[in-house]
Parts: sequence; C-alpha cells; structure tokens
Amino acid sequence: MRYSLIIPAWNESAFIADTLRQVSAAMHRVEQSHSHRGEIIVVDNNSSDNTASIAQALGATVVFEAVNQISRARNCGASVASGEVLIFLDADTTCSDVLLARVLDNMATGRVVGGGSEIAPDKPVQAVAMRGIRMWNWIARTGKLAAGCFIYCRRDAFDAVGGFSNKVYAGEEIFMSRALKRWGKRHNLRFDINTVDPVSTSVRKLEWYSSMQLARQALLILVPGAVFSKRLCKTWYDTDEQRDKLQ
Repeated sequence: MRYSLIIPAWNESAFIADTLRQVSAAMHRVEQSHSHRGEIIVVDNNSSDNTASIAQALGATVVFEAVNQISRARNCGASVASGEVLIFLDADTTCSDVLLARVLDNMATGRVVGGGSEIAPDKPVQAVAMRGIRMWNWIARTGKLAAGCFIYCRRDAFDAVGGFSNKVYAGEEIFMSRALKRWGKRHNLRFDINTVDPVSTSVRKLEWYSSMQLARQALLILVPGAVFSKRLCKTWYDTDEQRDKLQ
C-alpha cells in the first residue's frame, strides 16, 4: 500500500531528528519485507526553533501551518499527502517496523477503517504513572479509541468525516476515533487498536508537571466545553522550550 506518515511538530527540535531517523529505518524495513511504500510529511506548526530545517535535512517533506493547533497541523499534513492510508504520529513518538507492517497489512485487507495502538513510555516511570498508562491502554482497547500520538485511517474515510475537528484544542483523536467508527460501521469496516509492539512515546511532561497537576488537567477536559478553549488545554501546548518557565 501507499501510505503517508504525518508528523505535526511545534518546537520539537529536541525530538524530531531521532524520531525521523527511527521511523525512516522502520519504513525502509517494511518496504523491503512487505512492499508497502510511504512518505514522511512534517508539519511545522509555526515553530520558533529549527524543527523545520532539521526535518528537511533528514529528507522529510515539510509544510507550514501558521495556526498553532494540533488539529489544524494534522489536517494540513493530510492536505498534501498522497497515500491511501494516513498515519498520524507525534514528533516525540516512535513506532516499530513490526507495528507499521501489521497496520498496513490489516489496512490492505480492505476490512479496516483505521485504528491506533497501545502506548508505552520511552523510559522508566514511577508506578503511579505506569498505572495511568495501563489504564489508558485498557480504555483504548475496550472503547476502541486511538491515542493522539498514533492514529491511522483510510484516506477516503478521513475525507468523508471531514478530518480532525478544528474546533477543539485537545482530544481531537477521540472525536476522530468516534467519527471513523461510525463511518466504518456503515461500510462494514472495523476500527483496530493494535497491541503488538506498542508505540513508544515521550513522558517528558511527567518531568514538568506533578501527578496531581496532570490528573487535574485530565479531569478538566471532561468539563463540557473545555476542549474548545486553548487556555484550558494548556498542557497540550507546552514544549521543551518552555520547560524553564514551568519549573
């Protein structure tokens, strides 16, 4: 299959090089062993650092989205993508060739609308944080909800549901998961959450915020209307550049 790997990135110079090298190697192995061919698109979401130049130097197609919003960045990448399958990967997240091949093989059957993956921390975390990750993975499996760091779908399904909602500043992957499941149900297609080789995602925000602060933010977005406010969703828009201000 032809697929597009789309990476939204805002001030991600600390992670983007390692992410691109890792996923490029995984994509090469998948092409060699399964014949799936892909492209990498990095969306520079109005970065003030050298994220874009790093991505260009490493061979990614780089496009620019001026409005600093995760949904808009994802949609911007999709607008220039040529793949039959769209895979959205966060700039601080990596996926193995095993997971990538499994996703693309399943999509090639024509019986899957899209899906996500369980997640794993990129380094050891405290027990309370690990319980939170395990809880999310259980919610993802049972509720068929993709984590924002790794969500994929058919291109025609993405277009049919209108892409990610530009009205929200967090939780756009939940809205998208639900929309894709509804569309898939009408077309007899399933939504998968993969449990083989979970994606590895950064736990840097556990170093920036206390467990109580993160729990409070997670509960806050359950308040009706909260996801429509960038101010209330502030932890989704903090990057390494801001760490000194937060500590």
